[in-house]
Amino acid sequence: MKILILGIGNILFGDEGIGVHLSNLLKLNYNFSGEQHSVEIIDGGTMAQHLIPLITQYDSVLILDSIDAKDAKIGDVYFFDFSAIPNQITWAGSAHEVEMLQTLRMIEMLGDLPPTKILGVKPFIIGENPTFELTQEVKQAAKLMESQAIKYLESLGVQVSKKANQDLQEIARLSYKGY
Repeated sequence: MKILILGIGNILFGDEGIGVHLSNLLKLNYNFSGEQHSVEIIDGGTMAQHLIPLITQYDSVLILDSIDAKDAKIGDVYFFDFSAIPNQITWAGSAHEVEMLQTLRMIEMLGDLPPTKILGVKPFIIGENPTFELTQEVKQAAKLMESQAIKYLESLGVQVSKKANQDLQEIARLSYKGY
């Protein structure tokens, strides 16, 4: 099974880049293996529709992103199947969320969307002042997201081993250099 971990977000806007930062953390801190599985981790940034050819190449997709929901507090984590989006998810937090939703719906409409899970967290929206700093709430939530991502991959039969202990905030601060 070909598995894609896709980090989505804008790294210039603090918490809104958590999907990219968390995907980089997984790439730097873990090895993924399995006789019948391959795992690829990609920084999808805010490319949305440009990701269509990539997403359709995989058997399973795990999207890491910031996400908005009714009555959610900063740092609240949501993990769900794209085919069964909970009612409280609004996708209204930022432009990249809406674009990603439209992209996934387009692929689904064409019948090419592989089974897709969304692992997201409610971010603090900073407005127009760029920053690489993450809020304490999202840094704490990222620990839960990391654990949930690992458990999910293991449930698919992927063997996961820790190889390093890079810090999420440091990864975020240096994210403009790419990983």
